[in-house]
Amino acid sequence: MRQFLIVGHEAPTTPDFSLDDITGGAGRLDVLCRCVTSAFFLSHAIRESVRVHLVLDDTFTVRFEGADLRRLNPDERSTAALIRGALENREDAIGHLPAAASPGVSIRRMGFAATLEELATDATVVELHEDGDPVAEVEPPTDPLFVLSDHRDFTEAEGQLLADAADQRVRLSPEVLHADHAVTVAHNYLDTDGFTTY
Repeated sequence: MRQFLIVGHEAPTTPDFSLDDITGGAGRLDVLCRCVTSAFFLSHAIRESVRVHLVLDDTFTVRFEGADLRRLNPDERSTAALIRGALENREDAIGHLPAAASPGVSIRRMGFAATLEELATDATVVELHEDGDPVAEVEPPTDPLFVLSDHRDFTEAEGQLLADAADQRVRLSPEVLHADHAVTVAHNYLDTDGFTTY
């Protein structure tokens, strides 16, 4: 199973945002939406063995489950609509128990620390960071959980939590990549067994 945990520092925690303004009025939700589509879409298929966890303003985590996803289209607006649908069900998320929103999409009342702790129990935690080891020199992990931030850096507290939890700290490129591009490169790294098999 491949997993991606993406922190949205300004993401909305209520469904009161316009799908026509996800780059501004919805706290750069567009960045998270692009990460979701990069994580799941192939040319004519969906990657079923993938999960994406979006942490929204350290309050809620929206989970996308590839094997069960329906109505996900390769555009930011439809992905934002699925996130908004999850937020419409946020009151049904009691404690850390999930509330289903649509097929393959659920919401939990969990911030970054709780989500990372839960996921780290059965995954290889890989921090994506510009100061990490070059990924081409690192053996592809089993059951990886790639952790990355939106358009902002991790906070100091998030960085410390991640440093404590991470099994590996890697960089995907000599250049600093957008979050959604990093997801694509991470997939290519795994698809090619560390860039060795094409």
